[in-house]
Amino acid sequence: HYYASLSVANVEPRIGAKWNVNDNLRFKVAAGRYSQNLVAANSDRDVVNLFYGFLSAPDDLPSTFTKEDGTVKDIKDPLQRANHYVAGVEYDLTNELSVNFEVYLKDFQQITNINRNKIFNDTPEFADEPDALKKDYIIETGVAYGADFQLKYEKNSFYLWAVYSYTYVDRWDGTQSYNPVWDRRNNVNLVGTYNFGKFDSWKVSARWNFGSGFPFTQTQGYYGEVPFNGNVNQDYTTSNADLATIFGPLNEGRLPTYHRLDLSMAKTWRLDENQVVELDFSLTNVYDRENIFYFDRVRFERVNQLPLLPSIGASYSF
Repeated sequence: HYYASLSVANVEPRIGAKWNVNDNLRFKVAAGRYSQNLVAANSDRDVVNLFYGFLSAPDDLPSTFTKEDGTVKDIKDPLQRANHYVAGVEYDLTNELSVNFEVYLKDFQQITNINRNKIFNDTPEFADEPDALKKDYIIETGVAYGADFQLKYEKNSFYLWAVYSYTYVDRWDGTQSYNPVWDRRNNVNLVGTYNFGKFDSWKVSARWNFGSGFPFTQTQGYYGEVPFNGNVNQDYTTSNADLATIFGPLNEGRLPTYHRLDLSMAKTWRLDENQVVELDFSLTNVYDRENIFYFDRVRFERVNQLPLLPSIGASYSF
């Protein structure tokens, strides 16, 4: 794979295989080397990270990286790289019921992240300061592994899909090991649909999702920060200081668990071969669970996601 914007070529071999032992049992494996030149623009200083923006791979990176074993690696380019390994088995218990089990490992060999420890500008007067304190971005390595178990049942007009996922993610930033903000240990999804009536024109569906809490960095306290704004003669005793946060250990807190039930019902009228009218009614967050959406560190205020929300809609296609 060649990245023209970086003038970097990366060899990315990939392989996948599947063995059909018999009509009911199948084994599968896959492995590959992957790369990307996009960096998430969110900050892990935020309590909640639900939305992500992305930037092209930056050039403002340290020239070296200290591995977890203490050895030093030269950084040749900003490209992020990882090796992926997957193995699984599929088994049909009956004609209607099947299970799928997979395990995976992701070895992140080079990842770019925003430098949360930057305190100096990357200018000649700070040339003697370490890159870890003046670069906008840092290099990290890491590992992610886990397992997915899927149960699928389908018969006539009834469909049920259940998935449980276990995940563990660890990062090394050159000085410490930590769990990134998307390290969710347990996740469950249950989805069911049922079609009934003449021509199966009625459809009811339900979805329930459960997720254990994401990591976040806790607040230890606050202090007044005088920026000086380039004026060393500023009188700090009479200046109005900005409120700054004293952060706790990186991502050692855990958010509350998330779970939500959604229900919907739809009715379809097929006017002819091309014209279809559909009316649907849905309930979001049926039991009005208070799931966190945002938390303001300074005001110590929590904003939750959607409460119980009924909605109705109609569509016409032709």
